[in-house]
Amino acid sequence: MSQTQPVTADSPTPTTIRKHAGTVALWVGQALLAIQFAPAGILKVTSDPMMVEMFAAIGAGQWLRYAVGVLEIAAALGLLVPRLCGAAALGVAALMIGATLTNIFLLAAPPWMPIGLLVVSALIAWARRTQIKSLL
Repeated sequence: MSQTQPVTADSPTPTTIRKHAGTVALWVGQALLAIQFAPAGILKVTSDPMMVEMFAAIGAGQWLRYAVGVLEIAAALGLLVPRLCGAAALGVAALMIGATLTNIFLLAAPPWMPIGLLVVSALIAWARRTQIKSLL
């Protein structure tokens, strides 16, 4: 005879386990994005010489450096707030579209980093789409 354990109300089901794993993966992705964007935003708003030089090469003026820096810091914080994480991921995706185009057309730099961040943020925004809709 095989011994099986009875299924109780407290026993996790495969669906519950998958849902929990998905939630953990989303939060890990959001934390990694926040870790990426908080320091980048801080470097921009504190006038790091490398950032000043890069935005001078873009040619739009240093106001854009401050704007992008503030948006990156706000996105990093928003990614860690449960109610705002979906909208923050959507904002990061928009920033990364701009960064990708800037790298390709203005800086002649490889676009792989912003494309990778765009993909991660877009996946998070898609997974949090019902949350984004509830904010609207």
